[in-house]
Amino acid sequence: MEFKDYYEILGVAPDAETSDIKAAYRRLARKYHPDLNPGEEAEANFKEVAEAWEVLKDDTRRAEYDELRRYGGQRRQEFEPPPGWQSSARPDFQHVSGDFSDFFNSIFGGAFREEEVARDFGFRGQDVEIEMPVFLEETIHDSVKPVHFEIPVFEGGQARPLRKSLRVTVPAGVTDGERIRVKGQGGPGQGKGPAGDLYLHIRLVPHPLFDVEGHNLLVTVPIAPWEAALGVKVTVPTLSGKISLTVAPGSQSGQKLRVKGKGLAGKTGQGDLYAVLKVVMPRTATPEVRALWESLAEKTDFDPRANWGNRS
Repeated sequence: MEFKDYYEILGVAPDAETSDIKAAYRRLARKYHPDLNPGEEAEANFKEVAEAWEVLKDDTRRAEYDELRRYGGQRRQEFEPPPGWQSSARPDFQHVSGDFSDFFNSIFGGAFREEEVARDFGFRGQDVEIEMPVFLEETIHDSVKPVHFEIPVFEGGQARPLRKSLRVTVPAGVTDGERIRVKGQGGPGQGKGPAGDLYLHIRLVPHPLFDVEGHNLLVTVPIAPWEAALGVKVTVPTLSGKISLTVAPGSQSGQKLRVKGKGLAGKTGQGDLYAVLKVVMPRTATPEVRALWESLAEKTDFDPRANWGNRS
């Protein structure tokens, strides 16, 4: 079997102090931990670093390893321990997952346990970011919404997804693109490390009637030509119900009528609703209706293009 030079793996001298060895281990363990640096190569390096620390952190085990190293372990060749060799520093923890190398098992008769490593060096859990669709109607008050997502769980040297379900309160006045933090609901921490966080990216669902401009809403209100000319009362939808709106005589297509406080909730107050008038012509006309239009055309001197193109 291949000899493992644990000092070389950690990048320390054979006579290094335990504090220096620990510092090297902590630096390399974070560098190669699969939660922070996914990939088979990182995972293999992490296990190798953990194995080196498992041996060199223990005075008895380190002394035995140094004896083996002097015996001939520094040579790059097949290694066999001295005849009759038996370690007195066998680990007393049970096998769980993620075995050490054949070299470690044959010399010290133990196995790597992730909980051992995590106990010595905690890792913060991974943050999770998901999109949260929110209807405009849900922004005018606090709403509780179900959230289903997956978090990465590291077990046995492998990351697997774990499905999680929560009910999250989305506060009133959220805006498109806003980011909401749910503390501690991300991936679990390793050892003493805290759990990661869940981040919800708010995406306002397009509404069939309303357009959004900041905290204001725009709604198109179709009116007939005679309603624009004579004035009319129309029923207009809002996010909180319907209201009656007065269209003044002589109103123009594209004109905006402001309804205060009927927009989206915001941090500094409520936005407004703007009703945008749109004059709509009938698609068909009976002979009688056409005659009325012709009579109107004869009796009025209105020219809609009188000032068309003038820059004065």
